[in-house]
Amino acid sequence: MKTVRIAVIGAGAAGMLAAGHAAERGAKVTLFERNTLLGRKLGITGKGRCNLTNDCSPEEFIRNVTGNGKFLFSAINRFTPADTMALLERLGVPLKTERGKRVYPVSDKATDVVLALKRYCVTGGVQIVCDRIREFITDETGKITGLRSQKQTYDGFDAVILCTGGVSYPVTGSTGDGHSLAASVGHTVTPLIPSLVGLTSDDAVCRETMGLSLKNIAITVTDTKKKKIVYRDFGEMLFCHFGISGPVILSASAHLRPMESGRYLIHIDLKPALDEQTLDRRLLADFGKYKNRNFANAFDELLPAKLREPFVKLCGIAPDKKINAVTQEERRRIVTLLKHLPVTVTGFRPISEAIVTGGGVSIKEIEPHTMRSKKCPNLYFAGEVMDLDAYTGGFNLQIAFCTAHAASEAICDAEQI
Repeated sequence: MKTVRIAVIGAGAAGMLAAGHAAERGAKVTLFERNTLLGRKLGITGKGRCNLTNDCSPEEFIRNVTGNGKFLFSAINRFTPADTMALLERLGVPLKTERGKRVYPVSDKATDVVLALKRYCVTGGVQIVCDRIREFITDETGKITGLRSQKQTYDGFDAVILCTGGVSYPVTGSTGDGHSLAASVGHTVTPLIPSLVGLTSDDAVCRETMGLSLKNIAITVTDTKKKKIVYRDFGEMLFCHFGISGPVILSASAHLRPMESGRYLIHIDLKPALDEQTLDRRLLADFGKYKNRNFANAFDELLPAKLREPFVKLCGIAPDKKINAVTQEERRRIVTLLKHLPVTVTGFRPISEAIVTGGGVSIKEIEPHTMRSKKCPNLYFAGEVMDLDAYTGGFNLQIAFCTAHAASEAICDAEQI
């Protein structure tokens, strides 16, 4: 039986799994990586903890993929989150599941995942070459016959799997090389936009509370142009010099498409555990205790220190007004603001700061069962290089793993026919 020869370009999460699995299937694999270290972006994911998948069903996984989830139906059902977890544990990484079914290594170290995937490749006999592939060499049929870097030319491969990622965190090597390579053989690259990224705002409350982290808050995001709610969430967020960030904001950013300055309005519920009537009673109780204080000092027990002064400004009530002089109408305004603190979004932070890239090689030009190119007969894709992204929670790495598995399986199966 012929030994299939595979070139995998890009040694991130998708590339290492594709290379390791293909080698396990008996293929002769060369893994090309432009950096001297493998898995650089994987090593910083989840603030260095690596939320590597989500312990959910394939159906739930697809619901968490932005826009193109149906494309992944075959890949995710053949390599599920449970399969990812079983593989990592087989490779010596004990796992744990936290809130929202997010899966992490027990060690809380992303480097453990990187090293395990590298071992997967090395023990399988994968040849690792630190070189940046810049060009495909093709024959008259469009088939890739060789790879060219600045240093030399590589040939003799039956198939190529492109796993170069997107353009977020370019310091890790994600600079769009894969998009250029795919375009050179006729592929369409859809517009590249930031996904899972901080949001900019000119609102004074963001600047004045810079660095303040809020826990157990709820947000509602409204598309003011279409006059409809596009997202709700509960969790943590952060005020920044540029606007807002944190887990619920990063997730919300994936829903803000197309982005237009001023189009999206976020309302923050500072007290989601209390309805407006209960909150009003709480406010009355506090006002009763501090009735002789100035209004500026009315929220010592209700709000974090950094938020109090900006909140008082937003209320539109004189800071030196005595609490016992606050009217019922003013109190109603305060309650509304506590439940609906507004932040107007002006845009995304730069794509270089995004956790993942939205857009990429068009999935219309890729076979969903095999990840094979419809433009180039021996080219396959895996991971973020494609127009696939998902919400936070481990879904994006699962995209990388299941598409990498699909591509390597397809190549090995085809060569055995």
